[in-house]
Amino acid sequence: MDKRQKILLVLIGICMLAVIGVVAFQIFMPKPEIKAEDIEVSQRTQEEAQADTNTVTKEFVNIYFIGKNEHNEEIYKAVKREYCQDVDGSKVKFAVYSLIRGPRPEEQKKGIYSEIPRETQVISIKEFPDSIIVNLSSPFVYGGADSLYKRLYQLIKTVKLNTTIPVYLYIDGQRADVVGGEGIMITQPLSNSSLEN
Repeated sequence: MDKRQKILLVLIGICMLAVIGVVAFQIFMPKPEIKAEDIEVSQRTQEEAQADTNTVTKEFVNIYFIGKNEHNEEIYKAVKREYCQDVDGSKVKFAVYSLIRGPRPEEQKKGIYSEIPRETQVISIKEFPDSIIVNLSSPFVYGGADSLYKRLYQLIKTVKLNTTIPVYLYIDGQRADVVGGEGIMITQPLSNSSLEN
């Protein structure tokens, strides 16, 4: 064995001792304890989780306005509105208030309108286990019979879609069994056949 081979063997021996020392250090040294608060969760992940939660809890109600179909004929159009029970109360209450306020500007641009007079106000909406009373101001029943039929159907379709509880229409605190100058009769509770007299 020559001098170079001896030096090579010594170097290999030193390397082997160094590796054994590092492995032994890793095995026998105590590991630091990792606590839950030491682990960082990225902010983006938390925001995404919140967004997913918000998406799941979104609810909508449909409000009936009037628009035109492809043949330029008047039809009742359901418009979706985002609804939050904690903010807006019951679905039927939110739907009636939204109906009386009328279509939003972006909906109007699409040709959607309402026959309900702007002066109409919701006096009250009283909800009981077996009935709901929608009390509107008298401007709701002003105007011609054709317009009055349309706004009554807007109201009927909106309430029927948003509650299974019977709904009664009152005008200025009086049950509205006959409305308008032409004496339109309404069968109550409100239903799709309420105006078929």
